[in-house]
Parts: sequence; C-alpha cells; structure tokens
Amino acid sequence: QVQLGESGGGLVQAGGSLRLSCAASGRTFSIYVMGWFRQAPGKEREFVAAVNWRGAGTRYADSVKGRFTISGDNAKNTVYLQMNSLKPADTAVYYCAASRSLGYDRWSTMAGYDYWGQGTQVTVSS
Repeated sequence: QVQLGESGGGLVQAGGSLRLSCAASGRTFSIYVMGWFRQAPGKEREFVAAVNWRGAGTRYADSVKGRFTISGDNAKNTVYLQMNSLKPADTAVYYCAASRSLGYDRWSTMAGYDYWGQGTQVTVSS
C-alpha cells in the first residue's frame, strides 16, 4: 500500500502562485507515475498533470500548460505542483494520485491510478 498526503493549498488572488506538495509513504518503490487531479464544485474530477516517477516524462492538461509545473523528488518521496498565474477557474480541491503501472496514453485517466490522497483546497479570488 501507498499513502499520499497533500499540503500547500490555500487562498490566493488571481495572478498569484501556490506550490502543492504530495508526500508518499509505504511501498513507494512500487510507484511508476504520480499525478494531480482537481475537482471543482459541481464538476467531475479532471486531470491536471502527471510525472514519471522513474524518469523525466511529464504530461499536462491543456488548461494548465505554461502555468503549472509538476516535479518529483524521489529522495523525499514527494511530488510538487507549482501553480503560477492562477485564475479563478483553477479553484478546486486538488488530489494527488499514484499508479503502479500506467502507459503514457492513460496518464490522464482517473481509472489508471491505484492510490489517492485526501485532497487540498485551492481557492483563487478575482
């Protein structure tokens, strides 16, 4: 089993920045891909970004390309999501997820992830 814990959420004005962290514990050697998803009120959970835990590959949703950066620190078993130029539309609960085995073409699909964190709220005011 892998346990995931997110932190770093909060309230920020439009145009500001936040950095989310997700710390993994347990059987972290089994992780292949780590991703971030988000869910706004009344909407379905959607893919934000993912990173290959054993390499340098990344993938982003079109809505965050150029503004968000995902990175991982294997030594700390932590994945980060640097969010810049935030917009009110980015307001959501952000969830960290981990997968043991996932092809690149499925990195954006929720069903491909085996473990999920509890989420952290990000609120962007206009």
